[in-house]
Amino acid sequence: MKRTLALLLTCILALSLALAGCSSSTSKEDGKGGSDEAKGGTLIYGKGGDAVGLDPAIVTDGESFIVTQQIFETLVKYGEDNTEIKPGLAESWEVSDDAKTYTFKLKTGIKFHDGTDFNADAVVKNFQRWSQSKDEGKFAYYASMFGGFEGDEGHVIKEVKAVDANTVEFTLNRPQAPFLKNLAMPTFAIASPAGLEKEGDSFTKNPSGTGPFKFKSWKPGDTIEVVKNDDYWQKGLPKLDGITFKVIKDNSARLNAVIKGEIDLMDGLNPSDISKVTGDDKLQLFERPSMNVGYFGFNVEKKPFDKKEVRQAISHLINKKEIIDNFFEGTAEPAKNPMPPSVSGYNDNIEDYDYNVEKAKELLKKAGYEKGFKMDLWAMPVPRPYMPDGQKVAEAIQASLKQVGIEANIVSYEWAAYLEKVQAGEAQSFMLGWTGDNGDADNFLYALLDKDNIGSNNYSRYANDEVHDLLIEAQSTADEAKRNELYGKAQEIIHDDAPWVPLVHSLPQLAGSKTVKGFVPHPTGSQSLINVSLEN
Repeated sequence: MKRTLALLLTCILALSLALAGCSSSTSKEDGKGGSDEAKGGTLIYGKGGDAVGLDPAIVTDGESFIVTQQIFETLVKYGEDNTEIKPGLAESWEVSDDAKTYTFKLKTGIKFHDGTDFNADAVVKNFQRWSQSKDEGKFAYYASMFGGFEGDEGHVIKEVKAVDANTVEFTLNRPQAPFLKNLAMPTFAIASPAGLEKEGDSFTKNPSGTGPFKFKSWKPGDTIEVVKNDDYWQKGLPKLDGITFKVIKDNSARLNAVIKGEIDLMDGLNPSDISKVTGDDKLQLFERPSMNVGYFGFNVEKKPFDKKEVRQAISHLINKKEIIDNFFEGTAEPAKNPMPPSVSGYNDNIEDYDYNVEKAKELLKKAGYEKGFKMDLWAMPVPRPYMPDGQKVAEAIQASLKQVGIEANIVSYEWAAYLEKVQAGEAQSFMLGWTGDNGDADNFLYALLDKDNIGSNNYSRYANDEVHDLLIEAQSTADEAKRNELYGKAQEIIHDDAPWVPLVHSLPQLAGSKTVKGFVPHPTGSQSLINVSLEN
């Protein structure tokens, strides 16, 4: 996987990233500090599904990350409403001329919730835990974002070492343009090494980080409680005394809980219920910026989806406009690529598969399935930002497939089991989606559809050598125009191979009481609630 880059590109990359590092070193904290207006109290946050786990390194779902982001922090972080890089646990960083060495100066005096010190050794131990694991199923994000594990040909990170107690140095095997954006992802938050050693596999149920809130309790399928970290390193924060994450699976029932004052804030608002929120002067509507894709995926290793013509045929059978009209109430747009238009590198020249039943029949005949076939269609059991009701969308797809003799049996599991089984390749076809973690095309195309990530986030198990080469070159190139050109070519090939039917890019809707102040929905789908307060 290693590639020899042209000297010019390397120089451009080095200059680009070095400038980013230098400018970041003078950035100020964007935390707003304490306020006389903050009233404390405990926010009750309603969500559609339980967390899979509370160890950010081993989870991949938003239901988990909305909790872990209150408990843990990363070396660098995103802006309040964007993916610009800001200082986090690191106060500054420098990048070498060859863009292969990043040196981070860490903030001092920070402690983990268990009372142990945050320092360079803690950072090293976290990265060693991930890079040396060789467990792609467990540490899926690490493998996806950094090209595998220690010793793998494509592994990006060569070494992480403590220069001194407050300085940590990363040496890369090759330049990686989105490296800083990757580090800001919540999955790469720094956990207490002492906690990891003490708890072992149970750390995911009793986590310890440096964040503004400490873990208190978890009643599976019901509530997760976190409480204010009184020793938090940012003075005056957090503003709340605590947060209770409450599982209410049905979207409408969750809204009724907001209306009754039983919960303060909810995600997964049905688009059809928007008018109930806007018409109630005690409520407020929030709209999360779109940086997602909802899709219908095929396991290309399982028959009949090992044939491109079958995948293309089904692509012609999905009426995306009808799905959006019926289930999104205008809060989504049709998707034709695996990444949204808001991300740089999107190829708008691609023409989507039109809704064409006769064309689908021709392709099925060519593939030897003129009379159709039987299949399993896995549907998500929980509402997601990119798909408020996956079951109903699955039923709509089921009806479309019947037109050509394809009998789809809808299958579902509890959320954690669903993700685990799809990741393991058990599903024949499945409904899923992705909310961008860092605003970079690499986080969609490489993370979800590169052969390196089969067994982690490439649930379709799609492998194409030409796509792989394009994506690795794009990773290792600083010139934005060149990267966009490479991503554009990759999308053309992926579109033709059709490992997915990209369905929608949604504008996720949230609702809350007017007493909720300081909540800014982040495009990545979850965020720290450090600046949120309750004011009567």
